[in-house]
Amino acid sequence: MSDVEEVGEGGEGAEIYPYGEYEGGRDENLDRHGWGSALLPNGDIYEGNYRRGLRMGKGLYCFRNGARYDGDWRKGKKHGIGTFVYPDGTTYTGQWRKDLKHGHGTYHYANGDTYEGNWFRNFRHGLGTYSYNDVNVTFYGTWKNGRMEGPGVLKYPGYRYHGKFEQNLPKGPGCFTFENVWMQHGFYLNIRDPAFDYVGAEDLTLDDTEETTESEYRGNPRGIVPIWRARSVAAFKSELLPPSPVPLPYKDSEDSLISIMEYLEQQYTIATGENETDGYVDENDL
Repeated sequence: MSDVEEVGEGGEGAEIYPYGEYEGGRDENLDRHGWGSALLPNGDIYEGNYRRGLRMGKGLYCFRNGARYDGDWRKGKKHGIGTFVYPDGTTYTGQWRKDLKHGHGTYHYANGDTYEGNWFRNFRHGLGTYSYNDVNVTFYGTWKNGRMEGPGVLKYPGYRYHGKFEQNLPKGPGCFTFENVWMQHGFYLNIRDPAFDYVGAEDLTLDDTEETTESEYRGNPRGIVPIWRARSVAAFKSELLPPSPVPLPYKDSEDSLISIMEYLEQQYTIATGENETDGYVDENDL
């Protein structure tokens, strides 16, 4: 919940409904400014820095459902470095941008799995490593919109698989390597599972929609199973391995331009002294 335009008594003091209770600093316009503590109308609590009425800088936000975020804020949104703890104990520590996981971060899931790598607008995107706790298996490779997509390596106890993945499933040419001594070449076929009940099922193909939200299904395509077809076995040679995982480019030109403009504006206000009355300048405002 972002702060709204606020009114109240001058200086420090409590603020009453409908803006919640607040104790802390204010600027010349009576907006929350500097360090403060707020009990919001919905029962959430925030304690940290404000700038011109918005959460800005370091701060701790505790949600009524037990979740909490401790980290950097910018213009009322999670932005910078911070840790979010969910009600079930799941945690994310890393970079944020405009309230979304964006950049590099580590996500610890409630079942013991972990993901460490790049994020883009709340989804695993780019290079990253996912560790499956219950089976002692790790995947390192390229992710796209929350799924394994592109070159990757699955590491099992005693052997590895190198190849290309499509929506979490291995597909096409690849090879298994055994302790860097032997390698088995072959390819994966993705076929319909004969044991799957297709009546009323959705999302059975490997085609993905253009626009999806975080709440939509991001697992394996339903009713599709990968089948390995071996072709040959040979001595291990690293030059025969499939292409290694590579980073994905970010399509962030519009947001980047806005950030540059805001940075130049901030530099101008500092140089001209127009910002002297603020009393607080956070590095995330640059």
